[in-house]
Amino acid sequence: MRQILLLFIIMVFCAFKAPLTAQRNDFIKEYLERFENSKKYLIKVADAMPEDKYNFRPTQESLSFAENLLHIGYAMDWHTQSLLGGRESRDWNTDTRYKVASKSKKEIIKVVDKTFHETISFIKQFDITEFDEKLDYFGLNRTKRQILLLLANHITHHRGQILVYLRLNQLVPPRYVLFQ
Repeated sequence: MRQILLLFIIMVFCAFKAPLTAQRNDFIKEYLERFENSKKYLIKVADAMPEDKYNFRPTQESLSFAENLLHIGYAMDWHTQSLLGGRESRDWNTDTRYKVASKSKKEIIKVVDKTFHETISFIKQFDITEFDEKLDYFGLNRTKRQILLLLANHITHHRGQILVYLRLNQLVPPRYVLFQ
């Protein structure tokens, strides 16, 4: 009788665990589809700005168009590789990967594209059993799932800014890519 009861408990547990794991796998699949579209759209936006306008900033306090692009790259790197992945964070003051310096438009786009690729690779390998683990996110307790969502919002926030930069330079932004 005990064996039957134990078998029943295991079956019930497995019946509830499988749908949860499937939902979490679906989250990664759906997140990556959205993230890939976000990448495509951001690269189109970056291509739309002429290179001679990459230093454009609407106010002195604003990031330039180029700085916004590299800030997006830095944030992707930090959220995934450092915060979620445990790698020591790049030092913003000394690391040159995400500094504009004398980078050309082509070089900036290449850095952003490469960082998207690295971020996507990281997310594909992410251990979904860690979703509910909490981390300190600027003084707030956030799950790793929330951190992935915050990263997507951060990209959208800065991309929205540079879309306005295009308009301020009388340029028409690329048509919006759905599902991002």
